[in-house]
Amino acid sequence: MSFSNAVPKKATSSWRVVDIVVASVLAVAVGVIFWLWSQGYGIIAAITTAFPPLGGLYGGGWLIAGVIGGLVIRKPGAALYCELVAAVVEALLGTHFGFTVLISGLVQGLGAELAFAVFRYKKFSLPVALLSGALAGLAMGLNDNIGYNAEWEFGFKAVYVLFAIISGMVIAGLLSWLAVRGLARTGALSNLPSRHAATERVL
Repeated sequence: MSFSNAVPKKATSSWRVVDIVVASVLAVAVGVIFWLWSQGYGIIAAITTAFPPLGGLYGGGWLIAGVIGGLVIRKPGAALYCELVAAVVEALLGTHFGFTVLISGLVQGLGAELAFAVFRYKKFSLPVALLSGALAGLAMGLNDNIGYNAEWEFGFKAVYVLFAIISGMVIAGLLSWLAVRGLARTGALSNLPSRHAATERVL
């Protein structure tokens, strides 16, 4: 029993073919979600016209790929890879944001990646997932303030970043963590280090 649960030390840093395949499939699937999420942005923009920073609460949907990729693959670069590939898919499907989503994917992916790197890719608990979502949200908020919200006053920009962090924690962090636990229960992650995610400690 103990041998079957052991994960070779090398597996924590070296990518295998199965890791690349799963990460790519996951990123493409979430990229489609990104595209669908973008379709709803026009409605959100109209609703938040009176107070535009509220739009930051919607941003977490574009951060899922990085967090879930890191939680599933558990290898250096997984969060960044998944977020960037998902952004490429969104761009190819066509979005009113154009290919600027590639820059967003890169920045947000780095934010998500940082949380896993801080724990040296050895801890994947709920707090780590929330931190990953929060840092991805912070990266998104700062990037959007430079690229899209440059005309806003400082107060609006600060609130937008705060809302982006909250959205990242809840939508990307919490929901991704729950999704990975659910996938682990089905056996879909049996060939990955995250196969025991369903029974791992929350904290």
